[in-house]
Formats: sequence, structure tokens, C-alpha cells
Amino acid sequence: MDPIKYIFEKAALTGRIARWQMLLSEYDIEYRTQKAIKGSILADHLAHQPVEDYQPIKFDFPDEEIMYLKMKDCDEPVFGEGPDSESQWGLIFDGAVNLYGSGIGAIIVTPKGAHIPFTARLQFECTNNIVEYEACIMGIEEAIDLRIKNIDIYGDSALVINQIKGEWETRHAGLIPYRDYARRLLTFFNKVELHHIPRDENQMADALATLASMYRVNRRNEIPTINIRCLERPTYVFATEEVVDDKPWFHDIKMFLQKQEYPPGASSKDKKTLRRLSSSFFLNDEVLYKRNFDMVLLRCVDKHEADLLMQEVHEGSFGTHPNGHTMAKKMLRAGYYWMTMESDCYRHARKCHKCQIYADKIHLPPTSLMFSLLLGRSPCGVST
Repeated sequence: MDPIKYIFEKAALTGRIARWQMLLSEYDIEYRTQKAIKGSILADHLAHQPVEDYQPIKFDFPDEEIMYLKMKDCDEPVFGEGPDSESQWGLIFDGAVNLYGSGIGAIIVTPKGAHIPFTARLQFECTNNIVEYEACIMGIEEAIDLRIKNIDIYGDSALVINQIKGEWETRHAGLIPYRDYARRLLTFFNKVELHHIPRDENQMADALATLASMYRVNRRNEIPTINIRCLERPTYVFATEEVVDDKPWFHDIKMFLQKQEYPPGASSKDKKTLRRLSSSFFLNDEVLYKRNFDMVLLRCVDKHEADLLMQEVHEGSFGTHPNGHTMAKKMLRAGYYWMTMESDCYRHARKCHKCQIYADKIHLPPTSLMFSLLLGRSPCGVST
């Protein structure tokens, strides 16, 4: 250790060293290391003799994970080229991050409603918000290449839309270069409007992004193309569809009990099933009854009568808006029956408007939640 430094920086000294400090304190002595002197001389020399092609260092990219952002070669739109300058175009973008990778998708909507899709797979690790920025920037660059002047941009990422508009502050250092680059690209347009839309209205762009993230692309080969065909006929050609008639559901049973007739074209298995079902029914003149397990006769009703019964029991004069199970029990006690009684009662109770308004509050989302680990999205839609 340097003895001079030890004398001047030691907190408590004793003996001979203390006397040396007292003697040296009479003089205005400032201790500096030899390396500090060399460094200051070198800095002063460089400051007084700068290099001709010297450029100051810019600290616009504090995030070490982002290597660089390359500005695309977008020429200034030339007057008279491209579509009509007064036409209004649309852009929808979305990004997806899952276990298989990251993908982005964008759709340019023409004034006539035609859709021009674009998609890409990201070969680097990135967060959800960076993926959304990449999708937005890709769509804007494609719109610039098409010489579009007026455009409406739609996205389900509230963070990206509001940060580009300037309504939200960009605190994450990695998103600042993306925000600035997107704003520079917007200067190529005459009129730009940004809108935030729900995720349910952005399904087409989300499908493109998800497809790009899950589809593995080999860099050595050409990018594969996906052809979508329109099939106007079903693949099964010999199957017959169900024929809807105006006859009630118990017509075949009634005809068998009344005239011992089978339906036309019935097989031996169908005839056996019809005989087994008819054993639990009773025909009195033109009225068909169903024998209950306690031998109580229940009158069989058709669809029209069943709808009137459900409406009267559920919301009639003495209706208490019961649930489907209670409605079915009440009509059985009243002496009515049809094959799909309980399922129809459940369906009728779910469609009741008053029951939906005054029912107990169920703490469930209106739409099904997606698995965030697979799709890489949080329920709130914003994550860094």
C-alpha cells in the first residue's frame, strides 16, 4: 500500500505516523494516484484533438436484448401512383406467442372489402408486446409498399394502440424503439386513425399469427404456400339427409296401435323397436297416452302444444319462472308428455329474457378463457 495514501486516508493514527500527519497538514497537499493522473491527461488530449469522422454515441437502445432495428427501404409515395388518394383502406394486425414459437399476422382491407393477408414467423425470442409491435409494423410497411394514403389501423392490443397514439406512456425500454419506428412510418400517410377492437373481432389476424407461430419453416427451402379450396358438395354422396315433415313425433306409434302398420321402408330392426315402444303407449280413439311407471296415463302432445305448455308453465298467469327440471316435473304431474320434454324445458328456461336479467350473478367470463401457457397471452391482454 502507498504510505502517503495510508497517512492521508487512515481514520485514526498513533505514534510516529500521527506526528507525520500533523507536520504534513501544514501544507495544502492533495493525494492523487498515478493512474488517475494518466487518465485525466489522456482525456484532455482526446478532447482537444477530436477525430474528423467522430460521431457521438447514442443511447437510444438501452435494452441489450434488442440488437438493432433496421429501417425498411420505403420510398416516398409518388403523386399519381397507387390507389386513389381519397379511398379509405383498413389494416388489422395481431401477434401470437406459444410453445411452438412466435408469429405475426396482418390483413389489409380494400375499400371494396377484399382482404389481403400477410403473415411471418419470428425466429427470435420476444415478449407479447414486441410481437404485437412487429405485427403492426409489418402491416404498415406493406401498406406503404401499396402506396396507400388513407388507412384505419385496428388491433386488439390496447398497449400498442395507445402508445403509438401517445395516450399511454412507454415505460419499458425495449418498446421505445418500436414505438418511435412505428410513428415514423405513419408519416408516409395523409390520414391515419388507430382503433382498439376486442379480441373476438380480430379472429382472422389471430388465425394468421397462430398459424405462422406453429408452422415450422425451413430456412433452406422456399416458403410454402397454403391453398384454400371451396368445396360446394359434401364428401359423402350416398348419405340421405333427414326429411322434415309436419307429422308429430308419435305418428308411427299411433299408426301401429291403430292399424298395425309399419312406416314405409322400415327394416326388421326398426319394426322390432317400434313394437317395443308401442307397448308403453295406449290409444283411446284419436288420443295417444303414455303409461307412466305408476300406470298413470300421460297425454302425448305435439310440438305446437308443447311450446304453449312451456310458455304457460314458465311465464303464464301462475308461472314463477322455474328452471327446466321443475318445469318438466310440473307438466308430468299435470298429465302431459313428449319425448324431449326435459331438454326442451331447459332450452326454454335459458332463453327467457327476464330470467337472464334477474338471475343470480355467476362470476364467469362472457367468453371462454384461452390457455395462457399455450397462446402466450394473459387474461387482461397486456404483458411484458
